[in-house]
Amino acid sequence: MKSPCIKTCQIDQASQLCIGCFRTLDEIAGWSGFSDTKRQSVLDELDTRRSKLAVNTGTGR
Repeated sequence: MKSPCIKTCQIDQASQLCIGCFRTLDEIAGWSGFSDTKRQSVLDELDTRRSKLAVNTGTGR
């Protein structure tokens, strides 16, 4: 399974999410060791995280 990383790595201080891929630092660091099930679980949450971050910061992609 591929990574959602888009090489725009910057952590939003309020949410503690990367503004490029919307993962936490723990998820980014552990990605290669996660099971496919765990990775899919994170991927399933990314759209929700993206929406929440856009609402909270007034930005969005």
